[in-house]
Amino acid sequence: MKSLLRSTVLLAVATGIAATPVQAGAATAQPSTEAPQSARLDHVQPVRENTRTEAVEFFWYDCGHSQQLEQPLQAWAEKHRADVELRRVPAIWPGSREEVVQRGHARLYYTLERLGLVERLQTSAFRAIHSNNQDLTTEDTAADWALLQGVDPASFRDAYRSDEVRRAVDDAAAQFIRYQINELPTVVVQGDARTSPTKAGGVEAMPAAMDQLVAQDQQRRPRQGR
Repeated sequence: MKSLLRSTVLLAVATGIAATPVQAGAATAQPSTEAPQSARLDHVQPVRENTRTEAVEFFWYDCGHSQQLEQPLQAWAEKHRADVELRRVPAIWPGSREEVVQRGHARLYYTLERLGLVERLQTSAFRAIHSNNQDLTTEDTAADWALLQGVDPASFRDAYRSDEVRRAVDDAAAQFIRYQINELPTVVVQGDARTSPTKAGGVEAMPAAMDQLVAQDQQRRPRQGR
């Protein structure tokens, strides 16, 4: 059965978990009245890039809208290669019924990232998990899939078992809460403003909304002495 988390809005009531401030906000998510294409975070998050604007995408391999954004996002990142640092975070909603599955998918993502294979295999991972309903939540199933993609099995398993990947998965769950994520996919620009299908008016409108947020950040930089 397809989880409600695979649709755009993450509903706390539907998952039956105790509502946190982030989760409670998800249950009544509405487009912002102040900025139709984006919303401000309650608490600005630190960024990792000083010279370029940081954009953080929260996604899930089993989310159709995340899959729909993937190719436009790759094109957008290429267009902004000189001025934007794109960072991806696989969504893990702590306490939800899907947490175990999401952690398995996150482990796959961070394994690919450690091996430098995200750009080559991200679309294939979406296709396998969301389109073909493959279970890639364990080391064995993920390694078998990776082998079919031409990845060395020993290298894949070493990365999958690494402390670096384990810590990244745990941190992804913490970031999901810190960044107030209530919709997938969500892109947060410079730790301050976020856009999503609901905010932007559809997945196809997200790159334009992201352009606007990047332009706003870069316009502020001279005044802030950055």
